Amino acid sequence: MASYFLRRVLMAVPVMAFIALFIFLLLRLTPGDPAQAIAGDHATPQQLAAIRESLGLDQPLASQFLAWVGDMILGDFGKSLISQRPVLEMIGQRIGPTLALASVAMMLTVLISLPLGVLAAWRHGGLIDRFVMSLSVLGFSVPIFVIGYVLISIFAVNLKWFPVQGYKPLAEGLGAFLHRIVLPGFALASIYIALVSRMTRASMLEVLGEDYVRTARAKGLSDRIVLFRHALRNAAIPILTVVGTGFAMMISGVVVTETVFNIPGIGRLVVEAVLARDYPLIQAIILLTAGAYVLINLLIDLSYALTDPRIRYK
Repeated sequence: MASYFLRRVLMAVPVMAFIALFIFLLLRLTPGDPAQAIAGDHATPQQLAAIRESLGLDQPLASQFLAWVGDMILGDFGKSLISQRPVLEMIGQRIGPTLALASVAMMLTVLISLPLGVLAAWRHGGLIDRFVMSLSVLGFSVPIFVIGYVLISIFAVNLKWFPVQGYKPLAEGLGAFLHRIVLPGFALASIYIALVSRMTRASMLEVLGEDYVRTARAKGLSDRIVLFRHALRNAAIPILTVVGTGFAMMISGVVVTETVFNIPGIGRLVVEAVLARDYPLIQAIILLTAGAYVLINLLIDLSYALTDPRIRYK
């Protein structure tokens, strides 16, 4: 397994290099001028030229790219063009709420979708199955921001069980943290609950028709043991894939949820950076997100061997 892990890490190097080049060219070739955003609309051409020179934007693209990559290898992701603060420092201040929101959403996804998917497969064609499939269609169909506003209207405005907006870190107490993270976590998890429950149902339906499941039932084992110990474990590989990639998508796709619930996370930081055309900040966020995708995919591959003992890595 160690050699497999090393090969996968080495394979990630050209992937990350291509992503870095793509991000760099995409931002540089899109319309707009960061010097203009910094200096304002009334800046003179001389002022704009001085700002571009100080930022290195007057250099050829190849020189800018090589300088950027060289600094990143040394751990320097640059400074924000607008605030002049180190990019990693700004990301570090915002990553906590995003990771907390994504983690709570993923916990809700697993706790809700797995039992729903198993029940739907167990009662295939029955009322439970139709109910679960209807919920999944609803989760896919309704946008996250609509679900967020509906949750705010019902549970925050009308019932007053939760605050409308805001975020409290875990360091200020578990109760305060959960009180403010449950609604946005459920809103973010809604589409993934629909996705994972459907995947669980489909995988379980394939497994429940296998001979070893019929043998387990013939031996008199209870439905709970057959479903969760025998069937679910053998159906876990596609479910693990969806859960793992879903967590990576949550981290990178929380812009809408953080905006609706006024959570100061990476999503809102991305919006602010894009509006200000803050090249270093946008590049760093996208590159770190891509690195998270690569790492999570590697962990998913390694988890297959723990789930299915027939899988061996060489």
